[in-house]
This record gives sequence, C-alpha cells and structure tokens, in this order.
Amino acid sequence: MAQPRPYHHGDLRNALLRQAERTLAERGVDGLSLRELAREAGVSNAAPRRHFADKQALLDALAEEGYERLGRRLDAALAGAGGGIAEGLALFARAYVEFGVENRALLGLMHHPKDVPRDERLTAANDRAFAAPLRLLAEARARGDIDPDTTGRVDMTLLALLRGLTVLVATGVHGDRPLDELVTGTVNTLLTGLRPR
Repeated sequence: MAQPRPYHHGDLRNALLRQAERTLAERGVDGLSLRELAREAGVSNAAPRRHFADKQALLDALAEEGYERLGRRLDAALAGAGGGIAEGLALFARAYVEFGVENRALLGLMHHPKDVPRDERLTAANDRAFAAPLRLLAEARARGDIDPDTTGRVDMTLLALLRGLTVLVATGVHGDRPLDELVTGTVNTLLTGLRPR
C-alpha cells in the first residue's frame, strides 16, 4: 500500500519553482504539470495549489522570477557603464544574450505570447527588468547621441535584435566569432542607424 504523501513542505513554493524551471528546460511547457511537480517534491497533489491556483499561475510566477533575475543581471552590467551609449548598449546586449543562452527555456516563457491577458505583475516585472536599459536610451536621446524620434520603435527593435543574437549564440550559428566581437559589431551597426541625420 502506498504511503500517503505529506501536505507540508519547508519551502514548497520555491521547490516547485526550481523543479518547474528544470522541467521547462528539459520538456517544455507541455511537460509541466502541478501533479507531477507535487510527486517530485514528495507532497500531496493538493499541496501546490496553496501557492499556485493552476498551471498558468505557476508559469506566470516562473516568468516573473525570470524577469527579476534578468533585471538584476542588467542592472549589474549597466552599473559599470562609463556613460557612452556604445559601451552601455554593448554591456546591456552582452548581459541579455548571456542570460538568454543560460536560460533559453525561461526566456522563451518570459516572452511567450499567451491566450490570456498579460498578468499585471508580469508587466511590472518586465518594466523593472528593462528600467536601466531604457534609462540608458533616454539619456542618449537627451545628449543627442541617437535620434530623439526613435522613442518606442527602438525598444522593440533592440529586443528583437537581442533575441536574435541570443538564438544565434545558443545554436552556434555565430560560428567562431567571440561573443564580445559579435555584440560590439551588432551594437555599432545599430547605432549607425540610430544616429541623428
């Protein structure tokens, strides 16, 4: 006869998030289930619902945590920037690409379009994560380093560029080019297009 599994766990929420991230990386979103996570954590099937109402709530919490980790990485990278837009964008790009390569499945979840309206906490976490890079761009516009009419458009362009770079590096398509060289060359090409005419 199977032993009943306990309902309580010392730090169940974090244990579920850690296991969910591992499962996401190994089997994708479709491979995640609260029941399976409960089994792996050694708790009852009902225990995860104290922290996550359903699978989407778990995915949202995982994405929110991903944004928080990305934000800390970007803040740390840009804290060392000397003030120039080229250096700042290169530091931002490198930190983003490194995070994306190390956390491909998580980054995919963070940017994954959902059939349900975006959770306000995710929007806030995204805004916090990208606050330092957006400040960098605003300061560059104010100094005249980049065209002031690029507000809004450049944000999406930069994100698309960085996601593309992340895929190139993660899949090895970039060849033998060192990451610093790839990032610097890409940033310089972007800046050429953003400079006032």
